[in-house]
Amino acid sequence: MSWKASNLIADQHCFFGSEGGVSTGKYATLNTNLSSRDDKADMYKNFDIIAATFGMTRGNMFTIRQGVSDVAVITDKPSWFEVYADGIVTDNPDILLGIKTADCAPVLLADYKHGVIGAAHAGWRGAVRGIVENVVALMEKKGAVRENIAAAIGPCMQQRSFEVKDDMRDEFLAQSAFNGKYFIKNTDATYLFDLSGYLEDKLHNMGMTNVENSHIDTYSELQKYFSFRRNTHLHLIDAPKDYPTQYSCIRL
Repeated sequence: MSWKASNLIADQHCFFGSEGGVSTGKYATLNTNLSSRDDKADMYKNFDIIAATFGMTRGNMFTIRQGVSDVAVITDKPSWFEVYADGIVTDNPDILLGIKTADCAPVLLADYKHGVIGAAHAGWRGAVRGIVENVVALMEKKGAVRENIAAAIGPCMQQRSFEVKDDMRDEFLAQSAFNGKYFIKNTDATYLFDLSGYLEDKLHNMGMTNVENSHIDTYSELQKYFSFRRNTHLHLIDAPKDYPTQYSCIRL
C-alpha cells in the first residue's frame, strides 16, 4: 500500500508502503534499508522500482545517511547515501528526494509556485530538536515562501501504538509545557505520544496552513507498512539496524 497526500501533486510524490518490491522473508517486499541483512541486489531493484514510478532512474535519487539529528542540507545534484542528514531540500526538477522510515514520520513539503521541495525524517528526537524547522528554513533560502508551502505527514507510529517513558516526555516538556497535551497517561510508568499530531501543530504554528496528515499507523498495519517497534516486539531483529524500511519521495 502507498499513500498520496491530496495537497501535493499526485504524480510527483508518494509515501510508499511495504508492498510492490522484490525482497523476501521478513523484508518483503519493498525494503529500502541498505543497513539491513536483506539481499543488496533485491534492494537495488526496489530503488529502481521506486524511481521508475516517477519516470526516473536510481541515478536521479538523492538519498541520505539518516540518524536522529536536526541536520538539513540543500542539494543540486543526486547522491547515493553519501551525506549525513535528516532533511533535504532542492529546486532541481531532475532530483528525486527520499526519506526512509519504519515508525518515524516522513514529512514532504513543496512550494510549487517557487519551485522548491523538501523532505524530513522526523522521528521524535528530530522533531523536538527542529528538523522540520531547518528544512523549511533551507526551502526559504532557495526562494520558497512559507505561506505557499504544502506539507504532508506520512504514515508513522500513531498515538495508540507509541508507548514512551518519562525521559522522552521530559525532553518535550523542557521545550514547552504546552507539549504535555501530546502525551496520554497509559500506565503508571508510560505514556502514549502523538507524533503526527505534534508535527501537524508544529507546521501550523510555523505559518503553514496547507497541511495534510495521513493518520496511518505503521505499527498496526502489519500487511501494509514496516514497523521497527513491531519487528522488535515480534523478535524479528537479529542484529542492529537489521529491519526493513519504507520510502517516501518527492520531486518537482
